[in-house]
Amino acid sequence: MLDLETWELLSYIVTVFGLPFAVLLFLLEQRKERDNEEEEIHQLLSSSYTDFLRLVLENADLGLMSRAPAAPLDAEQQERRLVLFGVLVSLFERAYVLAYEDGMNARQKRRWAAWEDWMREWCRREEFRAALAPLLQGEDPDFARYIAGVSDEEAARAASVSANIAPDTGLRR
Repeated sequence: MLDLETWELLSYIVTVFGLPFAVLLFLLEQRKERDNEEEEIHQLLSSSYTDFLRLVLENADLGLMSRAPAAPLDAEQQERRLVLFGVLVSLFERAYVLAYEDGMNARQKRRWAAWEDWMREWCRREEFRAALAPLLQGEDPDFARYIAGVSDEEAARAASVSANIAPDTGLRR
């Protein structure tokens, strides 16, 4: 049988090696769990955006995905467009609140980049920018500042691009 000194030595070994190892395993499991939760949130948000695009497709008469200038809309179409923009702003806010944070790691930045690209794509549309300010009332203040900044940047970019294209020929000056 083991004597007292052997038991004491084994307890030191467990304390010195086993306890830190157990803590390390616990921390790794916690990180893995956090990553899985973030991935699940990302997937749910992405599915919500896909659902929004289905709504846009169902309302193709509004021309929301068209690159051509928007055709005049009647009152009912304007109302539907405003509702769709409201759904989109709400989705963008949810993504911002759940996925954006200062000091993101590389994986978080990659996920967020997709949302920022989608926000920029919509903010390039003049009709979306025009509807944005009233839709931001009551939204998260940090999100409102963020998307207003994106909108301002895209408006400036659009103005810069149109100023660099000769009006008659479409050629760059």
